[in-house]
Amino acid sequence: MAKLSVELERYFFEEERSSDIKLSDILTLAGERIFGFLFVILSLPSALPVPAPGYSIPFGILMFLLAVQLIAGSKVPWLPEKMMKGSIKLETVQKFLEKGLPWLRRIEALTRPRMTYICASLPGRVIIGVAIALMSISMMIPIPGTNTLPAIGIFVTAFGLQEDDGFISLGGLVICLIAGTMSTLIIFIGKEAVKGIIDVIKGSLGG
Repeated sequence: MAKLSVELERYFFEEERSSDIKLSDILTLAGERIFGFLFVILSLPSALPVPAPGYSIPFGILMFLLAVQLIAGSKVPWLPEKMMKGSIKLETVQKFLEKGLPWLRRIEALTRPRMTYICASLPGRVIIGVAIALMSISMMIPIPGTNTLPAIGIFVTAFGLQEDDGFISLGGLVICLIAGTMSTLIIFIGKEAVKGIIDVIKGSLGG
């Protein structure tokens, strides 16, 4: 099976497409790795260091629904028909992919099937599903600072899931843990207070 970056570049840049892309249109790219594929695609806009207003909440909802199904042991995801028919402009997708494909290729260079039980076993998929569900909830919170890092955690975890690379997924779970801690602190004590704590830590480390 071709690497995800190759498939995405072919589908969105090399083949003719309509000006509006539906979620149902791209599911054929996923094949047997459909859960990991969907999480990667849906988390990418919010994980990139570029403005992505309006995507964190609806994509967070979609990923939460998918994560619940992953926890339940589903092999094939189900999404409401309205969501499947929802569309996004092709040029918008291409803009995100232009920023995201270089990152995808860097991660792909590091991935290979290893520690596959983390991605393939029911306990491993439950842990991954719970982490993604919690990060999806964080993405839905309309507070600055609670979107990007959780999205990065989902992206890395899901990339490992779709490549059967448990080591990469573990790295993603660590990011999810850090993101969850940061989001909780931001919610309860505020972004500026968290920034102050980080600055103090950096200062004590000589950074």
